[in-house]
Amino acid sequence: MPRRLCSGNRMVAEGALAAGCRFFAGYPITPASEIYEVMMRELPRHGGMALSAPDEISSLCYCVGASLRGLKAMTATSGPGWALMIETLQYALMTETPVVIAVVQRLGPSTGGATQGAQGDVWLTEFATSGGYTIPVFCPSTAAECHDLTVHAFNWSERLRTPVVLLSDKEVGMTTEVVDDAVLATPPAVERADFAGGRPFLTYGFAQPEEVPAFAAVGGEVKVTVTGSAHDQQGRLRKNAPEVIEVLRHLERKIEVHAEEMELARTDLDPGASHLVVSYGITARAARQAVAALRREGVRVSFFQAQTLFPIPRRALDWALAGVENVLVAEENLTGQYRAVLARCLEGKRVVGINRIGGLIAPGEIVQAVRAAEA
Repeated sequence: MPRRLCSGNRMVAEGALAAGCRFFAGYPITPASEIYEVMMRELPRHGGMALSAPDEISSLCYCVGASLRGLKAMTATSGPGWALMIETLQYALMTETPVVIAVVQRLGPSTGGATQGAQGDVWLTEFATSGGYTIPVFCPSTAAECHDLTVHAFNWSERLRTPVVLLSDKEVGMTTEVVDDAVLATPPAVERADFAGGRPFLTYGFAQPEEVPAFAAVGGEVKVTVTGSAHDQQGRLRKNAPEVIEVLRHLERKIEVHAEEMELARTDLDPGASHLVVSYGITARAARQAVAALRREGVRVSFFQAQTLFPIPRRALDWALAGVENVLVAEENLTGQYRAVLARCLEGKRVVGINRIGGLIAPGEIVQAVRAAEA
């Protein structure tokens, strides 16, 4: 199998194709434009359709429409475009429409620095919904992980009928590095469960809140009622009816029961360590180098890279936290967004944030923070 030079953005596109994506709509935006470019060129060769949308709002709307017709669909954007997509994201969540959104982060807020990297969209992507529903978010740190996590994003989106975010960043997306095709993940593509007939069709039908409704395409053989308003299992608009409230609970419950299955993390644990360095995305690469340097000095330290940011990979994190006194969370944003999210998981530990904006966090900064925690 070949080893080749590829960017993270290209590997997102290749992962989408491997997962069975057959519809892409996008609007060019730095630093995500290469995903748009590759999908425009390659998707038609795979029997799919790629559309250039007039704006980001239309991009996700097109994808939702294609998904409701039964196609696996994806768009790609960065922070400013994501902000425009949020209303349609909520519509996809409410209508249980599978769709994958690749968000390649750049410096913000507003239009910010288009060619400057950052990890400042953790809150913006996860907490974008009214009601605080969990959006599954996967976060790669290498080009190979961009491929593998895109496949996982599609599989979970289809399995749970939910929007899923692949949260990359400028450095991961635009850095070209060696990719070994032999080690890329090739899990079988998951298909959404189609309605098999034999009973009346309910667009949002389930017997238990954790169940995922069977899918029928809009314009197919059965009547499908799709609405972003509060609705019952049939899709009829209702207000405050017990069934409507149960449908709203179900949107979160179907994610909750699969949280442990969605956990993906890369760990390098020292059972005797008193320090744990936690990171994700591009900063995880610096953190891994810092841990190696500290160990050469004789410092007992463990490493935890979250590949699934949400739902929080609680089981894997709890395992990594065992016996640890100090937890150092390194991320390229101003206030420590993921550190704040993890706070309830880190009770009883001394927590240190390592943060920077406008530039990468160097391994030496993480080394110094661990040394200071030892003092």
